[in-house]
Amino acid sequence: MIDITHKNNTLRIAEAQAIVKVGASKTIEAIISDTVPKGNVFAMSKAAGLLAVKKTAELLPDCHPMPIEATAITFEIKDLEIIIKVLVKTIYKTGVEVEAMHGASVVALNIYDMLKPIDKEIEICNIKLLSKKGGKSDYKDAFAKDIRAAVVVCSDTISKGIKTDKAGLVIQEKLISLGLQNVGYEIIPDEPNAIENQVSYHKNAGTQLLIFTGGTGLSVRDVTPDTILPLLEREIPGIAEAARNYGQQRMPYAMLSRSVAGTIGGMLILTMPGSTNGAKETMDALFPQVLHAFKVLRGERHD
Repeated sequence: MIDITHKNNTLRIAEAQAIVKVGASKTIEAIISDTVPKGNVFAMSKAAGLLAVKKTAELLPDCHPMPIEATAITFEIKDLEIIIKVLVKTIYKTGVEVEAMHGASVVALNIYDMLKPIDKEIEICNIKLLSKKGGKSDYKDAFAKDIRAAVVVCSDTISKGIKTDKAGLVIQEKLISLGLQNVGYEIIPDEPNAIENQVSYHKNAGTQLLIFTGGTGLSVRDVTPDTILPLLEREIPGIAEAARNYGQQRMPYAMLSRSVAGTIGGMLILTMPGSTNGAKETMDALFPQVLHAFKVLRGERHD
């Protein structure tokens, strides 16, 4: 199966359709009057569809087991056609399109099985996905990309050349992969004056996204959040909370991060761990969705 451990849980919705065509109006009349020999067609087919949705991952090898939190199955009779619609919802890391289509398929097949003793001309057709919501594809136009960004690595050992930076490069590569063209990169010692100078410089230079990596832990030399926080005009606690929550689900020490986030004018400042994995997980937790902040800061309409 595809690795989805880096993804966030979001509300996922999918609706699928299948159509069963019968051969005669008397078949429709038998369904409506509940005189089909095998029982109530819609009630039994709905039950089959509910089971099919929940068992999708047991039958299709690349589908992930997931919590199915809502399923609605409806039927509409139009002339000799029975139109089946299956709506599935979950809050998970991947979509439920296949679950909805599997449910619609099994509902149609169960209707076929129940009606075949009285109708030899039944046809199943038009099994298809009607709609889906959730995940990054829904928000492809929601994130600002024309952003001037910079990554600042705060580390005594890296600034002295004792170690090489990896975390800052991971952040820079992620930003570039999201379509940001102008991404600066600096390495400074973990000193308050150096951090303050970077904030001042980038504020005057018109930088819109400034990311510090390193200095967010519990060491006495970890002073990045302590230096940044008093400079912020507006703190955004939810950003750091989202990153810590995401990290805590993957390793038990993420709660020790003291990362902060906020704005100075139109510039968004984020602080991230200095470890490579910590930086990568924070970027996965926050991006691209955090880029929506720039549309809000610019006063553009948002939903």
